[in-house]
Amino acid sequence: MAHQSTDLTTSLTRPGQSNATGDARALYLKLFSGEMFKGFQHNAIARDLVMKRTLKNGSSLQFIYTGHTKAEYHTPGNAILGNTDGAPPVAQKTITVDDLLISSAFVYELDETLAHYELRGEISKKIGYALAQKYDRLIFRAIARGARAASPITKANFVEPGGTQIRVGANNSGADAYVAASLVNAFYDAAAALDEKGVSTEGRVGVLNPRQYYELIQQVGDNGLVNRDEQGTSRQKGNGIVEIAGIKIFKSMNIPFFGKYGTKYGSANATTPGVIDPGNTGSFVGEAVEDAANDVTGINNEYGEETEFANSCGLIFQKEGAGVVESIGPQVQVTSGDVSVIYQGDVILGRLAMGADYLNPAACVELVAGAAAGSSGNAAF
Repeated sequence: MAHQSTDLTTSLTRPGQSNATGDARALYLKLFSGEMFKGFQHNAIARDLVMKRTLKNGSSLQFIYTGHTKAEYHTPGNAILGNTDGAPPVAQKTITVDDLLISSAFVYELDETLAHYELRGEISKKIGYALAQKYDRLIFRAIARGARAASPITKANFVEPGGTQIRVGANNSGADAYVAASLVNAFYDAAAALDEKGVSTEGRVGVLNPRQYYELIQQVGDNGLVNRDEQGTSRQKGNGIVEIAGIKIFKSMNIPFFGKYGTKYGSANATTPGVIDPGNTGSFVGEAVEDAANDVTGINNEYGEETEFANSCGLIFQKEGAGVVESIGPQVQVTSGDVSVIYQGDVILGRLAMGADYLNPAACVELVAGAAAGSSGNAAF
């Protein structure tokens, strides 16, 4: 029996086509992946690495410094009324809460209805990232300033230890910031300096940019610098797995780095480490440190200016090196009720109120490259 040949290409129903013409997949749902829109996720790592205090019913918080004292031999018959030199000396440091820091977005109800992905969750994440990024940047700038400061205790005949700057390498090129052997040497120098200044070994951490961190784990990660309790890919995460001289190392794109945040591209010179821009990095990578003149609104503490960080390439500090005061912790608010009816949508608002500053300069170490220690910024030791 003969079978009639039938061409199905003209009669086949293609449900993905618009009006039976054009692209056969035009109407198919383009599935949403939140990972595509997250960009660079900056987690707030500094919050747990410094002294954090909650402030209520006030605009600033006072921290008290107590200097060193010494032992004396008692003379028989003399009354004991305290040391003859009046030690220990005492000073104070006040951290003020900056104005309310916010990040917000308006979600139109119709857009939310038509969207085939969970819009609010994604926006909330982005708001959280923005707040975390600012939080870390302010704290890290405060620590860098502390590394250049003298002790706040100024009693006559008492010289308390101040901050420390350590040069990475010995050349006048920022490229030294990426030399693993030079970084290791700098960490050991920093550990020795902290020991000599009487800083506790507990809570010592270092923060480098990602390229520096990866250079370390490639070159020296198997030479006793990795916590052996961590296996596999843990070292890649940059969460304090690598240790040098008892200093846990973190990576962050929020440290001041040659006048930028996290990285700086361009030909190597005294203020540029010589890394080639990989391209398509976006406008949020390598942002310049805000000058006080351009970032003064809402700022009530001194965080330094761009030029002060022209050779900065890493931080090492102990928990007492800096403090952060929070009057409103990170939180999310969403409008509702009549406001939502009037505007047919909701505002998603992330907010916090905090201020940061260095506390004990002796616990702060700044790594510099391309210039001698103390040659940039206001160094005082």
